[in-house]
Amino acid sequence: MTVEERRLDGNAIGGLLREIFTMEMTAAQTTCAGCGAINAVGRVVVYADAPGTVVRCPECESVLMRIVHGGGRYWVDLTGTRCLEFAEG
Repeated sequence: MTVEERRLDGNAIGGLLREIFTMEMTAAQTTCAGCGAINAVGRVVVYADAPGTVVRCPECESVLMRIVHGGGRYWVDLTGTRCLEFAEG
């Protein structure tokens, strides 16, 4: 399977983010620390077939987030996200 065949959009992590955050997160705006592009989470590029989930900027392919779930815990790395903006319920 090629990288292109594995590529999903940000909606693929909606359920995962819903488990972590209590509000709908696919409409949240994320700002890439690499290129400054602002995109809704529903537009980002997601690779979910690894030990964790990798979220990339659709503009420059920089890693925005890494999310790992296991053993009743979550690890969320937002190093590549300059800002994550979302509205209250």
